[in-house]
Amino acid sequence: MNEHRAQLVRLARPVYLSLLASVAAGIINTVWVSRLGGPAVAAVAVATNTENVLLGVALVFGSGTTVLVAHARGARDPAALRAAVRGGWAVCALVTPTVLTCCFLLRAPLARLVLGGADSAAVPLAVAYFAVSLPGMAVFFAQNLVDGILKGTGDTRTPMRLALLANGLILLCDPPLIHLYGVRGAAVSTVLCRGVALAAGLRALRRNALLRGAARVRPAEPTVAALRRTLTTGLPMSADFTVRQGGALVLVAIVARLGVTAVAAYAIAYKVMYVATMAFYAVRQAASIHTAHTRGAGRDARRAIGRQAVLVSGTAALAAAVLLGLAAPWVMAAFGAGPEVARAGVLFLRCVGPYLLLTGCFIALGGVFEGSGGAPTLLRVTVLGTAVQLPLALALSGLGLPGVCLALALSMTVQCAALALTAARAARRQEETGVPLVRAA
Repeated sequence: MNEHRAQLVRLARPVYLSLLASVAAGIINTVWVSRLGGPAVAAVAVATNTENVLLGVALVFGSGTTVLVAHARGARDPAALRAAVRGGWAVCALVTPTVLTCCFLLRAPLARLVLGGADSAAVPLAVAYFAVSLPGMAVFFAQNLVDGILKGTGDTRTPMRLALLANGLILLCDPPLIHLYGVRGAAVSTVLCRGVALAAGLRALRRNALLRGAARVRPAEPTVAALRRTLTTGLPMSADFTVRQGGALVLVAIVARLGVTAVAAYAIAYKVMYVATMAFYAVRQAASIHTAHTRGAGRDARRAIGRQAVLVSGTAALAAAVLLGLAAPWVMAAFGAGPEVARAGVLFLRCVGPYLLLTGCFIALGGVFEGSGGAPTLLRVTVLGTAVQLPLALALSGLGLPGVCLALALSMTVQCAALALTAARAARRQEETGVPLVRAA
């Protein structure tokens, strides 16, 4: 196996397993809450979507620190590594109380806004959930930073174990706590179990040999400068995630114009597609870490890493497209979809293959850009793709869900072409001038 491909697979496999564990725990959590009735499920759904948005905030210091720690690790520079870790903690300490305090104070208006008014029975349940979950997001933020530091050192197995620990505990603690405290018990369970994983993660940081060695040296720069560097590195990644989440939300609104059946089919199919898209993001993280390691070591292996990342992710996408196309009827039946919803969902899953293949290639290649300091370029391409996707989806929605699939595939074609063109131009510029594509941060 190619050296870069082997390293990508080694790094990506634990990331993928941790993502799968999180999704599985979320589904089972919803099953337990569903025993409390529809309003309880709606309340937890709102809280989960809010957490997804706040994950974009956590990427500022989580992903930013991963890249900077990986650069320092590749350069064998313990002083830069210690500065990167201090910068990550400084940003986390600055952002966490500000964001979570604002969200906590606005928890009631937020619940009413998302749930459609004060008359909804789910509103007080969502507010009660937020009263526990929003302060508890401080644990979630800290855990994201711990994971980011460990991944930057090349250790993706420990974050996987921490995710399995947290989600395994949630599965054990959910039933009794939900039985005792209702919806609020689900929030308590999540925060407590994440707290246990965070404690284990902090212990793992202290036992990491690379971090222990860096702790003995003077940081390469003051904390304020390290904070700015983390923000500069992480903000484009955070913005990219936020733009994608926003585009996905608007796309749901466009699909809603097709009727309840289309929305239900789309929602089920999109959840099923997570099994594939999480693999793409696992390869992306692996490509970002591996690219940063080689860049820090003074090697320019971006082309080779990019080719292997596209090969690995594209193979996973092709396999997923074929599998979903063949198994679509059984997949929809497993979710208990009615005949109309099942037919629409099967059609969507059988049309979405080209989009999955293009998405797998784009997301994987994006990791190389992130690891080499090209996240701002990636953000611009994402904004372009979203600007193309939404009008196309609206225009082609008259064809039903196949029209939406076509819009997704066309917009992703534009993004892949833009990213490939950018990389080709940068490569030509490097050949002509001898200047590296992206300078060291």
